[in-house]
Amino acid sequence: MNESVHVQNFEDIRSHLATRHELTRNDPFFLSIDVALEGGRVQSLFLADLETEDDRRVLRISTPVAPLSQLPAVKCLRFNWAQRVGFLAVDDLDGTPFVHLCENRSYGALGARELERVIAELANLADGLEALVSQGADRT
Repeated sequence: MNESVHVQNFEDIRSHLATRHELTRNDPFFLSIDVALEGGRVQSLFLADLETEDDRRVLRISTPVAPLSQLPAVKCLRFNWAQRVGFLAVDDLDGTPFVHLCENRSYGALGARELERVIAELANLADGLEALVSQGADRT
């Protein structure tokens, strides 16, 4: 896919990512990839097609950071206030409430290059947060 081309829908996202990453999960409106980071670390990212209240489609990119029990709410809210890309939210991971770093992007403003940039930025930021919480261990 041409790096300057805008991705119009989730199938464009899937096609683009399949050429650059192994899809570790590949469902109709959900997929996941593992992003290799420095030092042999790996960060799993989940991508989902969502419909907003005003019937627009957006791409949600999320990645787990740590169990909710390990992150105080005040620190999570301060992080959200300071961030320009990504926000913290909670979702279950294997039955455990987990803090995830998330980003929602409109398809119309998202190109292949920007998608790769956001994936790399979220993976690295989440990995850094995970390392802080888990004293350097990689949860993968």
